[in-house]
Amino acid sequence: MVTMREVAERAGVTKQTVSNVVTGRVRVSPATAAKVRAAIAELGYTPNIVARSLATGTTMTVGLLVPTVTSAFYATVVEEAENVLEEHGYHLLLCTTRQDSERARAHFASLSSRSVDALLIAGDNGLNDHLPLLADARFPVALCAWETEVPDTLPVITLDYEQAGYLAGRHLRDLGHERVAILSSPVHASRIDGFVRAFARDGLTVPPSAIFTPPEPTVFGGFTAARAALAADPGLTAIFATYDTIALGALEAARLSGRSVPGDLSIVGHDDIEEVRHTHPALTTVAAPGREMARQAIELLLRAVQEGRRPVNSLQLLRSTLVARDSSGPAPGR
Repeated sequence: MVTMREVAERAGVTKQTVSNVVTGRVRVSPATAAKVRAAIAELGYTPNIVARSLATGTTMTVGLLVPTVTSAFYATVVEEAENVLEEHGYHLLLCTTRQDSERARAHFASLSSRSVDALLIAGDNGLNDHLPLLADARFPVALCAWETEVPDTLPVITLDYEQAGYLAGRHLRDLGHERVAILSSPVHASRIDGFVRAFARDGLTVPPSAIFTPPEPTVFGGFTAARAALAADPGLTAIFATYDTIALGALEAARLSGRSVPGDLSIVGHDDIEEVRHTHPALTTVAAPGREMARQAIELLLRAVQEGRRPVNSLQLLRSTLVARDSSGPAPGR
C-alpha cells in the first residue's frame, strides 16, 4: 500500500503538505497542490478514510435526503450533489423518503445522531413537521427544492416556483389561450398561484375546478388526470402540468382523444428533464435550475463545515426560464 510519505517524496513536499491537500483543511498553493495530486495519481495513493476521520474530526461524508430517485429531477439533484462533493474529496450518503412521512421521520432521527459532516434535505413533501428532530444535530443542515411553507430556522436554497408557474401562464396567454387546465399535486401550490396570476393579469379566472390531481406522480398519473380534464371540458385548448412526467402522460391522452398537439391542444410542463426534448412533439416546459440549486446548497454546507459553524438562516430563490418547443402554439381560431 502506498503511503503518504511516499507521495510526499515523489512530489518533493512534506508529509503535512500532502495531508493538507488530501483533507482540504489548509490552503495550499495551486502549483504545489497540482504536484501532490500528480504524485497521488502516479502512485495510486488512496487515503485511509478512518485514519483521516480520526485526525480531522470529520467523516468527509454529507447526507442527502430526497423523496425519490425515480424522478428525473431528483436524480439530477443527486448527481450534481455527488459531483460537487467529489470535487472536494467528500462522499455522499443518500436516503430516500419515498413520499412516506414515517420513513422520513425515521431517517431524520437516524441522521441526527449519525456521523455525517452535513445534511442537505431536498423536497418538502410532508417534511416540515419533522424538522424539529434536527434541532440538536451536531452538523450544519440546509434545505433545497422547498416549495411549501419555508422555515426560518434553516438556510434554504430553492426555486422561485411561483415565478415558474407565472412563466407558463404568460406563455399560454400570449398565445391566446383562455380555456385551460392544470395538472398538479397539491404541494405545488406556488406553481398554481403563479399560473393563475398570469391569467388574472388579463382579467381571466382559472377556477379551482380546472385543477386536476394525478393519482400518482407518473406518466400514467398524468394520462389519467389529462383524460379527466378533457372530459370535464371538451373545449379545452391548453394544459399546464406542474412537472414534466405528468405532461408526458397528457401528450398521450391528447393523442388517444384524437387531438393534435399543438393544433388542438397546447401542453406545457415544468422541470425540463432530458426525455421531454425528444418527445413528438418536443415539450414546451419551464426549465428549473436544479443542478445549480444542488451545487449552491452543497457548497454552502461545505463552507460551513470548513469554517466550523452553522450556516446563516436565509432564503435564496433561483429563477426558472421558459423553453418554448413544439407542444405549444396559438389557441385554435386565433
